[in-house]
Amino acid sequence: MNLEMLTQPIVRSAIQALQQGDHSAWLAQFSPDLTFTDEGLPANFLKFSEHAMGHERFTRIDRVENQGLDIYGAFHSDRWGDFETFFKFQLGGDGKIRQLDIGQVSPMG
Repeated sequence: MNLEMLTQPIVRSAIQALQQGDHSAWLAQFSPDLTFTDEGLPANFLKFSEHAMGHERFTRIDRVENQGLDIYGAFHSDRWGDFETFFKFQLGGDGKIRQLDIGQVSPMG
């Protein structure tokens, strides 16, 4: 899958690591004090990462918004199946990702 539409370098690195199932490269993009939510609820980022690597990935990126920080597209999870999702990133002053919010995109968008 072409990740060229991901214009924010750290977001591109994170998604590339996710796509390749590279746990170390994925974790390297995030601040140690990361805030993580899944479907609007606080969640355990390390547990999510452990389960996601090699088992979850984007199958299509439909759009990128918010200066390259918000990604919307089709997602595959070996556990949960296929669905439309969003990943919304916020960067910290250290140049790492300080917040990640993920969830399913509702049929209304």
